[in-house]
Amino acid sequence: MHAVAPPRRTTPALLGVVLLTLLAALAFAGTSTGQARAAEGEVTWTVRTAANGFGDDRPSFSYGVNPGGKVEDAMVVANHGTDPLRLAVYAADGYTTEKGQLDLLTQEKRSPSIGTWVHATGDSVEIAPGKSAEIPFTVEVPRNATPGDYVGGILTSLKQPGDTEGIAVDRRLGIRIKLRVSGALRPALAVEDLHVGYEGSANPFAQGDATVTYTLHNTGNALLSGTQKVTLTGPFGTLSTDAGDIAAPPELLPGERWKVTVPVHDVTPAFRLEAAVTVTPLITDAAGSTTALDPVRATAHGWAVPWTLLLLLLLLLAAAVTAVVLVRRARARRARREDERVREAVDQALREKTGRQT
Repeated sequence: MHAVAPPRRTTPALLGVVLLTLLAALAFAGTSTGQARAAEGEVTWTVRTAANGFGDDRPSFSYGVNPGGKVEDAMVVANHGTDPLRLAVYAADGYTTEKGQLDLLTQEKRSPSIGTWVHATGDSVEIAPGKSAEIPFTVEVPRNATPGDYVGGILTSLKQPGDTEGIAVDRRLGIRIKLRVSGALRPALAVEDLHVGYEGSANPFAQGDATVTYTLHNTGNALLSGTQKVTLTGPFGTLSTDAGDIAAPPELLPGERWKVTVPVHDVTPAFRLEAAVTVTPLITDAAGSTTALDPVRATAHGWAVPWTLLLLLLLLLAAAVTAVVLVRRARARRARREDERVREAVDQALREKTGRQT
């Protein structure tokens, strides 16, 4: 079961901001142990999977269905409050948030797969205090459905007025549905938009920090996660630096992208760096076993210029050139003075000789 609480708008922009603030703590997690409460705590309900031929204590719903196939199952909703509880019931497609968590589309947004294929027996349910109700639903996969993995959920929803006038709060509680439509499974993960940047130190002899950024793109039709490795090397494969352990990306749905930023410390400024990214996709089957696929590799280049060291070298070179010029000028002055002294001595000798002759 997942506690789901994205906002629902009943007024323009201000409403969306307030609801996002109020409900950010409620997230779709995929277990069946949470509860949903109203603002004052007087309404509490839980959801769980029904015990049937699929299992007795399932954390979520998971099916393998042929195109055109049909599955029947049920969700149990329990009212732990003191008043009768009327909840809306609907299904929605899933997506991965910027924080790497699975969430579900709100009811007013179009859901092209799970949200369209899953049908509950009714669009609402009323439960007496302390009682529970089983809500049957059917999963009907179209005959033309594309093979692969789909993720969504079946939800219960309670709309209540918020503390601010004109604002409604939509509290949702649901259970994840993972569906694999049979057919050719083509898992594929691409590394896109790979870049490497470098920031040096004021110390001309110190190493600096590099940042490698790229995007993981699930280009196949299966849910995929993966392990990642990033290495930086200098010209001709020298001065290799490994980024170390990198957090695994979330399990990406087909078509989804995930931006990755990897800091790499203690990188020698070797003028030209090569960033090599190796991602090993991981796919999980219906039994929960994980299989590693062939690694995906990508490379990119960036500059790592030791500007402080270059400036120091330029200053030293300028000092050396200045010293050479000054030495040459001093030698030239001494040579001129010596020439003048010799000329004066010769002139003096000639004058003395001329005086004796006369």
